[in-house]
Amino acid sequence: MSTNPEMNKHASQTGRGLSGALQFVNNWGTVIAIILLVIFFSVAMPQFLTGSNILTIFRSIAIVTIIAIGLTVSLTVNGFDLSVGSAATLSSSLIVSMFVWFSMPTVPSILIAIGITLVVAAVNAFLIVKVKIPDLFATLATMFIFEGVAMTYTGGGSISEGMPRLDGTPTEGQLSTVFIKLGQAPWIIIIMAVVVLLVHIFLNHTKHGRYLYVVGGNMEAARLSGIPVNRYRTLAYAISTFLAALGGIILASKIGSAQINAGAGFLMPAVAAAFIGSSFAGLGKPNAIGTLIGAILVGVLENGLIMMSVPYYSLNIIKGLVLALALASTYYNKRH
Repeated sequence: MSTNPEMNKHASQTGRGLSGALQFVNNWGTVIAIILLVIFFSVAMPQFLTGSNILTIFRSIAIVTIIAIGLTVSLTVNGFDLSVGSAATLSSSLIVSMFVWFSMPTVPSILIAIGITLVVAAVNAFLIVKVKIPDLFATLATMFIFEGVAMTYTGGGSISEGMPRLDGTPTEGQLSTVFIKLGQAPWIIIIMAVVVLLVHIFLNHTKHGRYLYVVGGNMEAARLSGIPVNRYRTLAYAISTFLAALGGIILASKIGSAQINAGAGFLMPAVAAAFIGSSFAGLGKPNAIGTLIGAILVGVLENGLIMMSVPYYSLNIIKGLVLALALASTYYNKRH
């Protein structure tokens, strides 16, 4: 009987130790996973850890990260923007058409493409804030609407230099040298880093960023405390669409044309990166740095699997599993 207190104490310490270890793994699991993947791929393929391949990984995740950062901002208000892929497609189509169809200079082309694409944010805000449609359903609707708008605008085809307009009129416009450089290293990586840094500062070190988190944490409490909830929800979707439009512009620069539904393939990786990032460092909330780390995880995994000659049509299985694990971790932690 005299040993019971000691046994109980030992069991309690063991339980706390195990709980602490599990908490550490949960907080830093993404970083640990990246390190383990890098070690595995480096051992399996020595060329994986070369400077050129690391640059390739960062270049490959830049557009996903930019779009995912926008999605992250929508998550701060407890929203969910499914229309980011369609917004990127629309922006990509508009920017290339400005150059090829209308022979416009670089800066006006970019501003027009972003300005028109922000209509997506306006429609989202109207449906969500005014009509009171849940975020998921509203943005699902606009995803299809603006995917259709983009395809109608391009006539269901791609736009590239030398291609005639829809009515058969010849075109002489060309993509500018400055615009083409946006999709090349190091500029594409620099733009990604600047977006991550600015959004991180905005969310964590400004009044407006903190208000977004308050709105997402408890909308009614935020309203009672005097925060203009609808205005901040609208702001979140405006930023989300703006960054999706920027991602679409860089995508067009990278591939040198506007392709059919080009932005759709970035939705799932962006969602995965944003949700993986929510558990980064135990923050338990959407954040820019965590989203970048999530994108790096997806990028490292995809790059390594491609180098190991895994068929491209099997990659979505892996991405889907990563997303499922990220969602499971996020929602499990919210309930425990």
